[in-house]
Amino acid sequence: MKLKKNLYTNIGWEVYEKKFNKQQVVNTGSRYLLGNGYMGYRGTPCEWNKDQYVGCFISDTYDLADGRWRELCNAPNGLYTKIYVNGEEVSLFTGNVIEHRLKLDLKCGKLSRYLKWKGKNAGIVEIKSEKYASYHDIHLLAMQYSFKTEKKADIRMVTGIDGRVWDLNGQHLVDKEFYQKNNLLCSTSYSSEKRIKLDVTEGMCLKAKQVVSKEILNKGDRILRELKFSVASGDEISLFKAVNVYSSNDVSKPLESACRGVSRALKNGYEQELSLHENVWEDIWDKQDIKIKGDLTSQALIRYNLYQSMIATPVHSDSLPIGARGLSCQAYQGSAFWDQEIFNMPVFLYTQPTIARNILKYRYYTLNGAREKAKRLGYKGAFYAWVSGKTGKELCPSYFFENVITGRKIHNHFNEWQIHVSPDIAYSVGEYYKATNDWQFIVDYGAEIIFEVARFLYSHAYFKKDKNRYEFIRLLGPDEYHENVDNNAYTNYMAQKCLQIALKIYKKLKDENPQKLKTLENKIKLKKKEIENWSEMAELIYLPQPDEETKLIEQFDGYFDLEDITPEKLRKRLIDPEEYWGWPNGIAVETQVIKQADVIQLFCLDNGFNKEVMKNNYDYYKQRTQHGSSLSPSAYAIIAANNGYLNKAYKDFIRSCTIDLYSTNKSISGGTFIGGVHTAACAAAWQIIVRGFAGFKLYDEKISFDPQLPASWNEIKFNMVIRGCKLFINISKDEFKLKMDAKNENSIKVKVRDKEFSINPGEKKILQIA
Repeated sequence: MKLKKNLYTNIGWEVYEKKFNKQQVVNTGSRYLLGNGYMGYRGTPCEWNKDQYVGCFISDTYDLADGRWRELCNAPNGLYTKIYVNGEEVSLFTGNVIEHRLKLDLKCGKLSRYLKWKGKNAGIVEIKSEKYASYHDIHLLAMQYSFKTEKKADIRMVTGIDGRVWDLNGQHLVDKEFYQKNNLLCSTSYSSEKRIKLDVTEGMCLKAKQVVSKEILNKGDRILRELKFSVASGDEISLFKAVNVYSSNDVSKPLESACRGVSRALKNGYEQELSLHENVWEDIWDKQDIKIKGDLTSQALIRYNLYQSMIATPVHSDSLPIGARGLSCQAYQGSAFWDQEIFNMPVFLYTQPTIARNILKYRYYTLNGAREKAKRLGYKGAFYAWVSGKTGKELCPSYFFENVITGRKIHNHFNEWQIHVSPDIAYSVGEYYKATNDWQFIVDYGAEIIFEVARFLYSHAYFKKDKNRYEFIRLLGPDEYHENVDNNAYTNYMAQKCLQIALKIYKKLKDENPQKLKTLENKIKLKKKEIENWSEMAELIYLPQPDEETKLIEQFDGYFDLEDITPEKLRKRLIDPEEYWGWPNGIAVETQVIKQADVIQLFCLDNGFNKEVMKNNYDYYKQRTQHGSSLSPSAYAIIAANNGYLNKAYKDFIRSCTIDLYSTNKSISGGTFIGGVHTAACAAAWQIIVRGFAGFKLYDEKISFDPQLPASWNEIKFNMVIRGCKLFINISKDEFKLKMDAKNENSIKVKVRDKEFSINPGEKKILQIA
């Protein structure tokens, strides 16, 4: 079944292409990315090099090479393999490509390739390969490679470690050394800033006849085996390559660990290692899979996005972030934004809550970085970094884009005015507790996060005596095109939520864990007066209300006074198509055109607005949204689904799910490379289905569903874990089925539309919803 743009699926578990497009080279690596949360290996053919954006990006290797951008290191490529047949290089860029197929198997994270190629002297050559980044051994890359020729031929194969890497901002790996250790090839290099040692080790098993010569080529930042042999017509030559990557941040002796890992993999063989890897993926899909009947395209898309969401997440660690581009490239510095909690975390919160716990523990470990930022800018408490790496210190430069017409840098204030990142994190801590009842996490980690964010918000707010209210000025909301605005509705509402959560947790600690509270108060020097201040501010904070007649919520003070124009008409004012639209003098600044969901994003997190308010605001803001961010379509899809706009919701579901597959978003904006996999949009696909089409909401005392399926969907099935209970949900056009795992210990109160009931362990409920 053709999805679009030369992409196909047969059973909803794969995405593949049948034709090579030279214009899509930069996107190919991202689209077919392999990974396991520790490393991300771009889905490129094994003979490609840095000119085709080959990359193996390693978590926890942050390095500052150019004095401006601290980003992850790109490791030398241990899977590099190229063949020459009768002197001709076999490549997608040479000869005659008769047949090409690249397939990503989502079920087990395996990339397969088939190439049928014809040269002038070589005749027809067929190449097959499979490779994966192991989930059983997260340091392992494995590849099985084979080829055969239609006639007798002389073969030259070069395979080994290619250390010529693609870097966005400066050369990160220096002092490179390439050498042979026993029968393994090795590469050792160091990060330029902190001297992180990075070791890559490669081993291989070759099955071939009549090997004429073997030689080690060690020059030009590469160490390769050069093998020469002759083959008869139809002889298949096969190769198993095992590669291990370790850094000194992983273990004290990375080279020894890498050599052991490769030797073990070679001993086990490709198939055994693959089987171990597949077992882990089977467990992942048991928890996260969403089954859709009636629409094979949607089925493949949700699995593709869940796959990309999973491999971007460092599940092996509780002290590393989920990068906005995951491990697909160096864009956005392998760092966390507000995306991490608002978009990436929910899928794990309700399927693998221990991963959600680790995501929030990362924010606890980076509290000092947030405190430092608050203090530097004249505030108290914790002001979380807009771009947060391992330490939590602000990585976002003040000059992110450039004016493509003048060449001058644009001074943005993402790192100073976009304060909603802090209450977003506090809100997510509250949601975690509400979904898991994990009070120990709050005692050990969560309370300190929330109290420090509440402290920051109070120090940032302005009290207007004449209006008897607290306001926030000089803001940058989720929209991002309009900087230096006052009372951004999303920010103000999220601030109140944070304060309310802080007050509830303080009371519960006081009642149930008074000694723990006292210890925390002493640690952060929290005074009783501050709690009183939070209570007052929660009551008096200014919350822009829906207009009595139109029901519209003004995005920020003065927004409705700006020029009212559609993004399509505004686009015609561009002098250069690459211009940045936002502050200080982009074409959108003096208009109502916004980059992405803002007020609508608030509706995705808040249950207090009625349908009339949500519908009217959806109708108003949707046509004024440029969708310049990958985060935008998912928010609109959720609210459209919640309010009966099923066709519009479905279109935005497809739009959100295909951002990476169809490469719809720019790789370069305002002179800055921002390509790679949009991990937040990938994770948001789960929210569109569960929070949107299934209508799921979480309350303190119950959960609720208000399902409405798209016309082409006959049924959806998914699992959830809520407050320690595993639930099996099956929704069709006219029935809602809910089953509770017999191993659960507690019952749960449920509301499905207007029907309320409790479900007990092992029980099954079937309700008519047509």
